[in-house]
Amino acid sequence: MHIEKRKQGKKIKYYLAYSFREKAKVRKIRRYLGENLSKSNLEKLKKRAEEILVQQIKSYKSIKSPMGHELAEHELEVLEILEAKGSIKIGHLSEKDWMRFTGFFTYDTNAIEGSTLKLDEVKDILEDNQWPIDALKSDISETYGVAEAIKYLRRTKESFSIKLINKLHKVVFENSKPFAGKLRKKGVEVVIKDGLGKIIHVGAPVSRIKNLLEELVKWYNSNKKRYHPLVLAVVVHNNFEMIHPYEDGNGRVGRLLLNHILLKHKMPPVNIGMENRQEYYKALEEYQNYRNIRPMIELIIKEYKILKHKFDG
Repeated sequence: MHIEKRKQGKKIKYYLAYSFREKAKVRKIRRYLGENLSKSNLEKLKKRAEEILVQQIKSYKSIKSPMGHELAEHELEVLEILEAKGSIKIGHLSEKDWMRFTGFFTYDTNAIEGSTLKLDEVKDILEDNQWPIDALKSDISETYGVAEAIKYLRRTKESFSIKLINKLHKVVFENSKPFAGKLRKKGVEVVIKDGLGKIIHVGAPVSRIKNLLEELVKWYNSNKKRYHPLVLAVVVHNNFEMIHPYEDGNGRVGRLLLNHILLKHKMPPVNIGMENRQEYYKALEEYQNYRNIRPMIELIIKEYKILKHKFDG
């Protein structure tokens, strides 16, 4: 890593840069530090930026090889046995089932991201257009948005693509975010920290987002007949979250994509419950650090069983 300086008039802009080789090309990741910086400020900002760039490089490398450690044959057989036993029930959901699923999914996927609406309030909004008096306008619009996105996934014949990804983001956030349906722009980087301020994830550099999404689509198309649908859905979902292509709303779009892949392969949709949020985050972290897909697959199987119990209850 090295410091780059660019002079613009009387201003000197500083960047931390890292170069790496990708096949025959040399690529570079830069992070803007500031302008006309003193030596002490430059050192402080450099140290902070180094941590972020290390995470970006780590994220980039994990995305470059989406599958990571593949499931063994006996583990794939376990998935098939679960299907045969009905633990993962494959079949057509009734309209009533879809209505109930939409309520559960919309509540949980928004609650994971900070919505304060309760499950009963979400149902009132979706079924009766009845809004809670003190609810945030963004929470209400995103409730409608997620429900509309589920309807779209049910009827669309479109395959997994960047166009589909942007469409889902636009549908969910059209009335709450000015950047709905638009990938992150230059200068908009994503850094996620835990409660102690430690960086736990950095989204892909803006300059790499489109290319990485194209690679993920290509990976899916090359492997959609090779792997079990759950494996495909998890790899697509996990890598999408690693890329983090939007300024906000990546979690919700990622969980919609998870269901898009499942539905395309004739499997029922799945919901990640708010009560299992920490397990979900740990599964994502396990993938980011070790490219291990097993924890997310185990969580989805668990969620299928929970959903089946809700439908039967």
